[in-house]
Amino acid sequence: MNEDVELIDACLCGDSASFGQLVSKYQDRLFNTLCHVVSSPEEAEDVTQEAFVQAFVKLATFKRNSAFYTWLYRIAFNTAISRGRRKRPQLSVDATRDAIGDEPMDSNEDATERLLREERAVQIRQALTELSEEHRSILVLREMEGLCYDEIADVLDLPVGTVRSRLHRARGQMREQLKEVLGEVQR
Repeated sequence: MNEDVELIDACLCGDSASFGQLVSKYQDRLFNTLCHVVSSPEEAEDVTQEAFVQAFVKLATFKRNSAFYTWLYRIAFNTAISRGRRKRPQLSVDATRDAIGDEPMDSNEDATERLLREERAVQIRQALTELSEEHRSILVLREMEGLCYDEIADVLDLPVGTVRSRLHRARGQMREQLKEVLGEVQR
């Protein structure tokens, strides 16, 4: 975070190349996270680009009470929500797979195991796209980005208790949708 602060200070003093270093540092991470939040890789790319433009314009308002990436993600998340309100997203598992790629293959794994793993990955991605925006975002931040509850609360501008309850509900919804994948039997 110290390096980020130095780059921000340099940018605020007129060195716009410093912001370019922040873009290089965080663009892939932000794009990959947004691929799980929005409807398509193209949408994730647009939101990522728009978030960086807004962050550059609003850089002087960064209060430094959180990590730069947390602040940037909040801008991106709000951008994604605003864009989603303007148009109805079309969800595509194939587009998501194209954006994030297939999972690496284990050379010791037989064809049946590989097909089962790939099928589960598709079902998980599909189940994730069927969650509401608020539940999908919390799951992505917690399970894929590895953020703690406090960081998620900061990014989404929510109380920690709300984060915990939404995460609990999101996990329950995923569990329900993935009963067959997880091998659970409904009683």
